[in-house]
Amino acid sequence: MTQNLREIDLYTDGACSGNPGPGGWAAILKYGNHVKELEGSMPQTTNNRMELFAVISGLGALKEPCRVRVHSDSTYVVDAFNKKWVDNWQQNGWKTADKKPVENQDLWRLLLLTMRRHQVSFHKVPGHANHAENNRCDALAKAAIQSLVKSLKPENDSLS
Repeated sequence: MTQNLREIDLYTDGACSGNPGPGGWAAILKYGNHVKELEGSMPQTTNNRMELFAVISGLGALKEPCRVRVHSDSTYVVDAFNKKWVDNWQQNGWKTADKKPVENQDLWRLLLLTMRRHQVSFHKVPGHANHAENNRCDALAKAAIQSLVKSLKPENDSLS
């Protein structure tokens, strides 16, 4: 049975101020003329975790099964699927080729669960290369970090 799935473009990016440090992620969902932007932050994380979380969040925002083209500047995320790293990790009990535990395994597993209801393909976009949606995601992710950092500062830095 073939479904007539909506075709969605999902643009994602993650950022970190320090690595590890405060992080931000962003996702843009596009379907026809419809655009939805998502962003968020975490106080202590890594850039790779934010890249993964952006994809998880974008896919998780979809209300029905879709055919999704994920566009990311993260070689880590794109190659994990296009070069079958994820398949190998699972076959090897979530160990890398050199028998070490896969980093960010919790998010990889969550991403795989989130992907189950969709048909997902991964496409590499050049980072910081004047790609409109990637630039927008980068700006949203960085703004999320700034908002987080500002919210963590005491209201009055002076001693009075």
